[in-house]
Amino acid sequence: MNYENLLISTKDGITTITINRPSKLNALNSQTIKELHSALKVCELDKETKVIILTGSGEKAFVAGADISEFASYSVKEGKKLAALGQQLLFDFLANLSTPVIAAVNGFALGGGLELAMAAHFRIASENAKMGLPEVSLGVIPGYGGTQRLPQLVGKGRALEFIMTAGMIDAKQALDYGLVNHVTSQEELLPLAQSIAQKIMKNSTVAIAAAIRAVNANYTDGINGFAVEIEEFGDCFGTADFQEGTTAFLEKRKANFPGK
Repeated sequence: MNYENLLISTKDGITTITINRPSKLNALNSQTIKELHSALKVCELDKETKVIILTGSGEKAFVAGADISEFASYSVKEGKKLAALGQQLLFDFLANLSTPVIAAVNGFALGGGLELAMAAHFRIASENAKMGLPEVSLGVIPGYGGTQRLPQLVGKGRALEFIMTAGMIDAKQALDYGLVNHVTSQEELLPLAQSIAQKIMKNSTVAIAAAIRAVNANYTDGINGFAVEIEEFGDCFGTADFQEGTTAFLEKRKANFPGK
């Protein structure tokens, strides 16, 4: 598929999706959200893709926010539909992918951009990164999961201060808060993401997918995460990856996981 706002490349099991709207600081519009959904779905079905890296083009922005011009005149009903559709199509979809997604935050990640990064399985950032949820300065609140995922990552008090002040934090603060896992230079951002991806790819894709489901269950209303962990743990015993992993360990050799 040809994408208007994305650049996609795959090498050695790693697919890099680059949001490419540099004139708009990679802001999310409806077209980009649809394209991201499509690209992530293709990656999820692609047996060659073991890890996805999500980043922005240029050195200024990961995603500088949503494209406000698209919804400035929306009604209450349209606003609710916008948030519901966006969460379903992209943000929740991304969070529940069985393929690991690393957000490589290479500059501004504001509003919907930070919400996109938070929906990834974890985040790394360049030293010039700035992050914030400025929605209340526009008379609205984060609508793509920001009020839910930010407290999960940094705690309720910090999240509420972050949201209510509409301020920005730098990469060092994001690291201190636990919002990102690593901070590095702009030049080393993608190499670091690739290095982490390579470590992930040494392990069982089946077990990783099970771990994602189990961890996500803890943040799902009405779901007992411990019960999901027990089920996923038990199911692993019926996989070819488990047989290969345990056999390789006992034979003191490197495992060659079949991915099933």
